[in-house]
Amino acid sequence: MKIHRSIAEPIREGAKWEERWNAEDDGLIACWERGREKRLEDPALAAQAADGWLVVLPWKGGVEKAIKKKQKFGTLYYLAMWQGLRGEDLNIDTAEEIVLNCTATGMAVVFTGDMAKYAEA
Repeated sequence: MKIHRSIAEPIREGAKWEERWNAEDDGLIACWERGREKRLEDPALAAQAADGWLVVLPWKGGVEKAIKKKQKFGTLYYLAMWQGLRGEDLNIDTAEEIVLNCTATGMAVVFTGDMAKYAEA
């Protein structure tokens, strides 16, 4: 399923937990909105993300330092939050895996909806 939301749309105010996490998007919009809020709270972190760093966030997918493996797995929740942190539209296809390379460490991260792949990462 393709999930898209324009950066021009306002952040939803007062949405209940059920609306945020049990809707058709499974919480991706909520993660993206939180990334947008974090962008205002921590401009330095937002600047790093804008430069292509896969910064550490609450979801799996951030890269603190390079590890021996040149690839790891991350969640689509991370990707949504990262897009919001960068000030981008939310643009995720839950049926696709997306590979991003961290410009700070060179590590590749595969963002996937397949929990089995990142559960052991």
